[in-house]
Amino acid sequence: MSQVIYKLGDDISTDIIYPGRYMATVLPTETPQFAFADIKELNEKLNTKQVPHGSIIVGGKNFGCGSSREQAVSALKGYEIIIIACNFARIFFQNSINLGLQTITCPEIEANEGDELDIKGGEVVNKTSGKIFRIEPMPKARQAIIEASGLIAYTRKRVMEKASMR
Repeated sequence: MSQVIYKLGDDISTDIIYPGRYMATVLPTETPQFAFADIKELNEKLNTKQVPHGSIIVGGKNFGCGSSREQAVSALKGYEIIIIACNFARIFFQNSINLGLQTITCPEIEANEGDELDIKGGEVVNKTSGKIFRIEPMPKARQAIIEASGLIAYTRKRVMEKASMR
């Protein structure tokens, strides 16, 4: 079970997630400090390590819209948080798979900051409200990439598996 650390609305752009003025910083080890830099309360929570791995940010529709900057995903991946949203912008969603960020599409999600959520069996259970919400399943191939911590790790694993079969 995980706790919602912040609730955002619709159309959260990559510029909100990772402001363009920090684009000179691209190393995955450095990008997290700038996640949500203009949402001071959330940025401070993340940077003062008040957020355990597996914590959840809830978004609305079109999460990750805007530019295709991969840093928006790497900044969030650095905290090992889960993003649950009604839906995601296409490029952000693919970047999240490639980098192994756990994103969950849950069109009817209702949750507030502080709510306890349990993600299991194709649904999100809001333990605080008692409501249950259906998750849109991710294709198995994409889920395997996320579980491997991203496309590079997944590819490395597959290459090693094939090499050991020879």
